[in-house]
Amino acid sequence: MTESLEERVGRARRAGPGELTLLVHDPALEVLEALLQNPFLSEEHLLTLLARKDLPPELLEAIAKNEQLVSSQRVKKALVLNPHTPRLVSMRLLKFLYLFDLVTVSLQPAVPAEIKRLAEDQILNRLQQLPLGQQITLGRRGTARVVAGLLLEGNEPVIPVALDNPFLTEGALISVLRRDELNESVVEQIARHPKWSLCYDIRVQLVRHPLTPLGLALGFLAELRTADLQLLATDHRMTATLREYVRAEAERRQRGPGDKADSSLRSE
Repeated sequence: MTESLEERVGRARRAGPGELTLLVHDPALEVLEALLQNPFLSEEHLLTLLARKDLPPELLEAIAKNEQLVSSQRVKKALVLNPHTPRLVSMRLLKFLYLFDLVTVSLQPAVPAEIKRLAEDQILNRLQQLPLGQQITLGRRGTARVVAGLLLEGNEPVIPVALDNPFLTEGALISVLRRDELNESVVEQIARHPKWSLCYDIRVQLVRHPLTPLGLALGFLAELRTADLQLLATDHRMTATLREYVRAEAERRQRGPGDKADSSLRSE
């Protein structure tokens, strides 16, 4: 015989650990609220409950307000990871999360974009205080925005790891190259990187950057469009020597029979 809602609520308040394992999957809000009053509700039960993506915001807020239930770091993390946790609750809990819990939050597609960005802010605010080993791990696992922050810090052992990060994007790397205050090694390693040095817009930024070694910058000129060379020739961010080479290359193409770089791009 099927239990009534009232009977399930009563059982949720009094059930032992074994029954609670089943009751955390009950669809009724009243039953789940009653579970929170059960003295046998363990952290593992609560984590199973919080993994559900169909929980109403009012239940998640009730859990967050219960100091005994929310004292665990794992519960705090699970609340922030739940996509239905109220925004203000998640914002309040973020500051209590460990570094790599914040990384997990920032990488979860189901977490609201605002919360992910706030998690990234928390990570970026801690970068300078992190030991080198954690920076290297963060370079492997962090989001594009976090990796860009690490590149701006410019710690030598972190640079190659960060450039190989699978989440790093061309846009994030361009934002790094727009900054003049960089470790020279960051610019040089981007210019030599087997992936990033082949990206057209990265090459333009490398030619423009005053810290790009002259020989590497000159190697990119033949692949740049004439229109971009003409713009770069007026860019005083570059060294005067490189600007002269850029101007000469642009003028040479104008005098020649055609624009080899542009025609090759059109043929693609």
